[in-house]
Amino acid sequence: MKQGSDDQDKKTDWAEDRTDWAEDRTMLANERTFAGWMRTGMAAIAIAIGLRAVFNAAEPTWVPKAVATVFILAALMIFYAAWRNSSKGHRRLDTHDTEEQSTRMFGLLATVFSLGAMAVCGVLWTL
Repeated sequence: MKQGSDDQDKKTDWAEDRTDWAEDRTMLANERTFAGWMRTGMAAIAIAIGLRAVFNAAEPTWVPKAVATVFILAALMIFYAAWRNSSKGHRRLDTHDTEEQSTRMFGLLATVFSLGAMAVCGVLWTL
């Protein structure tokens, strides 16, 4: 009888370990997703710069600037969504064998990228 309960305890321990590792993988996937969203926001900024450069000679001059601004605004929304969703995911999960990024780091990165996007928008309008 003792043998059966030992096997059951070992199986329970293995199941708990697998669950902990799955939660760690989910945490790391959340961080990779945040990085993907940030890259997407940076791509929107690159599109804004490219549109402004390609349509520089367009008349009236405010049209290419306005179109570029739309992409800058999209980048700002992407940065906000990345921060918000990643922070929510991190609060729901616990790490076991991995070291997680802090939600403050997500906020700091999203803020810096957003300030950079707004600076690019300002520069585009002065050109």
